[in-house]
Amino acid sequence: MDLYLKFFVIYLLVINILSILITVYDKISAIHRHWRVKESTLLIFSALGGSVCMYLIMLMIRHKTRHIKFMIGIPIIFAFQCILIFIGWRILYG
Repeated sequence: MDLYLKFFVIYLLVINILSILITVYDKISAIHRHWRVKESTLLIFSALGGSVCMYLIMLMIRHKTRHIKFMIGIPIIFAFQCILIFIGWRILYG
């Protein structure tokens, strides 16, 4: 496996695990009425590559599912990421 691809896969694993942890933490904080994670932080982690896992975990734990910003925004971020990956793949390996 190419070095760039290995780095990219490891990066995605780490960012997705962090996205899950942050989303679950925010849900638990909301239940207990504690300090919450900023919505911008959640969206930044989604934009950094954690969009798939964050979206799925939000649906699974029913967190932020009433917020259009998340239920439409995260899939849009994911679509944009797919386009960028396709373009990057074509540049590197095309």
